[in-house]
Amino acid sequence: MADGFELRGLGVGDLGWVISRHGEIYSEAYGWDFSFEELVAAVVGEFAADHDPERERGWIADVDGRPAGSIFCVADDAETARLRLLIVEPWARGLGIGAALVEACVEFARATGYRRMVLWTDEFLTPARRLYAAAGFRLVSSKVEVAFGHENVAEDWELEL
Repeated sequence: MADGFELRGLGVGDLGWVISRHGEIYSEAYGWDFSFEELVAAVVGEFAADHDPERERGWIADVDGRPAGSIFCVADDAETARLRLLIVEPWARGLGIGAALVEACVEFARATGYRRMVLWTDEFLTPARRLYAAAGFRLVSSKVEVAFGHENVAEDWELEL
């Protein structure tokens, strides 16, 4: 355990935790509706049903044995990995968990032979955007869209590996 937390692979119950906490945190913090939790459930369900463990992986950050964050690396295609489902519990922010999760995901994608990594985020998620920029990602496009009960500015980011 470094810096008061530990990164580990997925275990029993973790997928449900990822879905639940994304729904609850985004609803409480940003007023996003149930459709966001539905999207997260679809992403997690697809990962659970059909991921390639050699090329796709999920991590959980634990603080004192308690889940405090998550991230997933999934294949977009043979050369492109997608960073998905980064979240850090509000009570665990400031410990370096987000940066460690992003680093683990990027390093896994590199080691697995992907040539690039992409992600989708929202303009107002400033702390996450700072983590992505610090890891070398660059903003490649943005557009205004109505999603999750609000007008948002969706962003696509990319990192050449």
